[in-house]
Amino acid sequence: MVLERGEVANSWRRERWDSLRLLTPNWQARLPGYRYEGADPDGFMTMAEVIEFISQFAVIASAPVRTHTTVTSVRRMDEGYHVAGSSGDILCRTLVLATGACNVAHVPAARESLPPSLVSLTPLDYRNPNQLPPGGVLIVGASATGVQLADEIQRSGRPVMLAVGEHVRMPRTYRKRDVLWWMEASGIWNQRYDEIEDLTRARRLPSPQLVGTPQRTTLDLNALSTAGVELVGRFAAIRDGRALFSGGLNNQFALADLKMNRLLDTFDEWARVQGRDADVGEPERFEPTRPPASSRLELKLASGEIRTVIWATGFRPDYSWLDVPVVDRKGHLRHDGGVVSEAPGLYAVGLPFLRRRKSTFIHGAEDDARDLIDHLAGYLFS
Repeated sequence: MVLERGEVANSWRRERWDSLRLLTPNWQARLPGYRYEGADPDGFMTMAEVIEFISQFAVIASAPVRTHTTVTSVRRMDEGYHVAGSSGDILCRTLVLATGACNVAHVPAARESLPPSLVSLTPLDYRNPNQLPPGGVLIVGASATGVQLADEIQRSGRPVMLAVGEHVRMPRTYRKRDVLWWMEASGIWNQRYDEIEDLTRARRLPSPQLVGTPQRTTLDLNALSTAGVELVGRFAAIRDGRALFSGGLNNQFALADLKMNRLLDTFDEWARVQGRDADVGEPERFEPTRPPASSRLELKLASGEIRTVIWATGFRPDYSWLDVPVVDRKGHLRHDGGVVSEAPGLYAVGLPFLRRRKSTFIHGAEDDARDLIDHLAGYLFS
């Protein structure tokens, strides 16, 4: 039985902005026994297309989905788990948590210090620029969400300031192919969780600066600054009515450029060893991230220069309903590749780097699920 608090693909229906497209190309949209078969394999699904894709999979797979069922608590029992919800109680020997890692926007406590005259939103609230008041917009966070919103809102005619912290720079295409083709072909997507030296850090990495567009556009900080977006340092605090930004912007740029070039080196080495150089073209290197001529360190919030703040500062899971002591002090589930060792019969899927680097992407679900099902079956029949 699959419990869903709303409709199938509910978060895609209710918690995404209007223009969002998948970051992964259509040819990479695949689930067990089901994949994209349309006429645009190199395109990127709109939200309506994602909803249709997932809804059709539920039908084809004959998934036993119980919709409009909100789980209110899960408790451990002698023979399994007691699941309480809006549709009544369920007893089960095994339970898989497929609620993901992006249930709640992770917003700094400083949000409470914003002047009441400013509109304060998270990406879960934002739909399109028309809902914003006239005037400037401060976007805090420059991962995939932050750069996409900065680009869209700047195009709407509003001045945009983007506060940049740690980020992962990545070109949309490299040597004639989509960068995610390289991630898959070179084996990086399939790197296992037990092969990574610092797994905790790998699971907390920001999402790469990518956007899915018909033009296969690279959306990096150079593109944004060319378009007129003002780049400032990492948001640090609000003090005396002023937003304060760090002065380490150039260091953030240099680190992101360094990591991108190391990734491209990995692609190049794979192509050389596999004899694929003739197929994929010559190696490329991209212009370093350009620092602004000057970067302000503070912004007077009541000056009228900005009217809206959007907190693109990431997300966190919500386990407030899980009455089993398997969550750490930061709100993250303690697990070993999706197996919750402290609670036999409890599993998780869809979390960052659960078992492989691709775990949070649609095409990453199948391999992880097969591994966990093997473990689950062994537990049930032991």
